[in-house]
Amino acid sequence: MIDPPEKENVMSSDSEPTYDQSTDWQPERPRLRVFPLAVSWLAMGIALMVAAGVLPGVSIDNFWGALLVAAIVAALNAIIPPILAALRLPLTLVSGFLLVLLADAAILRWADDLTNGMLTVDSFGWALLAALVVAAVSVVLAVVVGTDDTHSLRIAKRIARRQGIIASTDVPGIVFLEIDGLGLPVLRRAMRDGSAPNMARWLADNTHRLTEWETDLSSQTGASQAGILLGSNDDISAFRWVEKETATLMTCSAPPDCAEIERRLATGAGLLVDGGASRGNLLSGEAEDVILTVSRMEAEKKANPGYRAFLANGDNVTRALVLFLWEVILEWTAALSAIRRDVRPRGHRGGIYPFMRAALCVFVRNLIVSGVLTDMMRGRPAVYATFSSYDEVAHHSGLERADTLEALRKLDDHFAQIERARRYAPRPYEIVVLSDHGQTQGATFKQRNGYGLDELVERSLTRGEVSGIAGGDEQSSMVGNAVSEATGTKAKRAKNDVSDRDAVVLGSGNLGLVYLMEERRRLTLEELEARHPKLVPALRAHPHVGWLLVRSSEHGAVALGARGAHYLADGRVEGDDPLAPFSTTAPQHLLRTDGFQHVADIMVGSFYDPELEEGCAFEELICFHGGLGGVQTRPFILHPAHLELPPGPILGAASVHGILAGWRRTLQGGPVGAVPAHAEPTPAAGAAEQSVTPSE
Repeated sequence: MIDPPEKENVMSSDSEPTYDQSTDWQPERPRLRVFPLAVSWLAMGIALMVAAGVLPGVSIDNFWGALLVAAIVAALNAIIPPILAALRLPLTLVSGFLLVLLADAAILRWADDLTNGMLTVDSFGWALLAALVVAAVSVVLAVVVGTDDTHSLRIAKRIARRQGIIASTDVPGIVFLEIDGLGLPVLRRAMRDGSAPNMARWLADNTHRLTEWETDLSSQTGASQAGILLGSNDDISAFRWVEKETATLMTCSAPPDCAEIERRLATGAGLLVDGGASRGNLLSGEAEDVILTVSRMEAEKKANPGYRAFLANGDNVTRALVLFLWEVILEWTAALSAIRRDVRPRGHRGGIYPFMRAALCVFVRNLIVSGVLTDMMRGRPAVYATFSSYDEVAHHSGLERADTLEALRKLDDHFAQIERARRYAPRPYEIVVLSDHGQTQGATFKQRNGYGLDELVERSLTRGEVSGIAGGDEQSSMVGNAVSEATGTKAKRAKNDVSDRDAVVLGSGNLGLVYLMEERRRLTLEELEARHPKLVPALRAHPHVGWLLVRSSEHGAVALGARGAHYLADGRVEGDDPLAPFSTTAPQHLLRTDGFQHVADIMVGSFYDPELEEGCAFEELICFHGGLGGVQTRPFILHPAHLELPPGPILGAASVHGILAGWRRTLQGGPVGAVPAHAEPTPAAGAAEQSVTPSE
């Protein structure tokens, strides 16, 4: 363990940053290296020649002229975008992005003026196209010759110095990198097969260990991040739920609802209190600084310095646009290939989805990486960043298909970039990679039956109509929230007043929720059977329903199956146990959820086949999470080997909070908020620590 010193050198943003010379930690400076600089210069010259060759409105006399232009462009790029990024603009992301994009085109026009016709650009429009072509060629050349990220790090350090160094100290900081939706078994195979080589190297070098933990019910980002970041996910029964007493629909991706969740659960014990930063999360963890954080979205629409490091590198904007378009093409190609080969199960991949995927896999990912690097260069004590690209691609493509694993490989590359940046930071950093849940695969309920869960419920009711709400792909909402933040428009949200509905059926992966709105309280099993005698039998008998959670006035919480019942209070089973195909902790999860104030009248879990490792979602996602069964409940923590874990398995996101907050206290030598009692690790069967090598 590292014994932290007694003090940190804290700088305000208005002061000139200086380093505490009494510390032993001495950060390196990202120096200019001649060979990578020469390679970059030659690559720019080649890219300019290609642009001149393919665009009729652009011409260059010869390659030597292209090298001269490349030098001028590089010099102007070092001056102009940083000035634009430093402007305190409202809606920083969109306004800064557009300004830097226009500046990239203007730089080529100025290079035309400065070279006396050696470069000729006929108009501003041609200059803009030329900037995009140059970026595209540079991306290709970077794949061939490799990249050097010291330029980005120099910019991040410069931005950090201008904003103010927060701490120059021996006290280690900690960076938490969450891969949304990645299960432990999938990560193991990705390490073995070369899709996560950098994380595999950490294990092979014995710097890190790999540990499994088990999610709560529900196994989705809102519940997991509430537990991890705030220490509690009480009363979050699904991605969406209804609060019957107010007839209000709550959603884990709606900014007002995330803000309300945080208000209810925050106790001063957030993982990111005392100077932490939240990047790309649903909840802030009570962080001091946020970007792309849904619960604090309103606070981000003013001038936000969190984007300056990204915008100060003029190449980032054009490269992001090029990579965005390339990601759209990759998605279209993969979708057509899946249709041609008749891949099953096959998800919906049309409409705006390719653009949403590209936004998450390029723009959002790169913005978050840039934010993390700047946080490290400023010396923030803790950073928590969520990367959602793997989760998004897996929902529609499949758990371990080629484009899904490619999304994971790109994240692994960025994690290596963050690892390399540590030696330049004003304090040492530990890196923890974790996931919030996994995913399970299978054809959807509707694909299997031709109708949805809402239709099954409606035709089984004695009276009334059903309003079905699915589409729990939380990342589509995240992209919408990012656009809202960037443009200042108010994010659209589904109507959340359900007081005029007879019944509401919600889908959250392979977890369904049935609310009968005839009473403003939860109905008992006996009331359900008296008022709607066909409903419970129809759900129990369906081949793609695994279990129902209901509350009996006589027996308490009961899990019902097609041929049996599991009485959760005393563990008594009659007939076939409907929870037998699931983990040994399934009864514990259902009993906990039954105690929530806003649990549904009927909680519906899909079937799970352990041999085929498949279930079915009640929404149109072929890889899903939210309920029980399979890899969806098996996330991981990849942590530095010297950071100790409590004995026994880890059950629930609040237990993960206790562990991560404990590591902060160990590294940083002081209380990180106050640890709530419910954040202490809880033993669980079936989820064990494992020290794994890539060959497993």
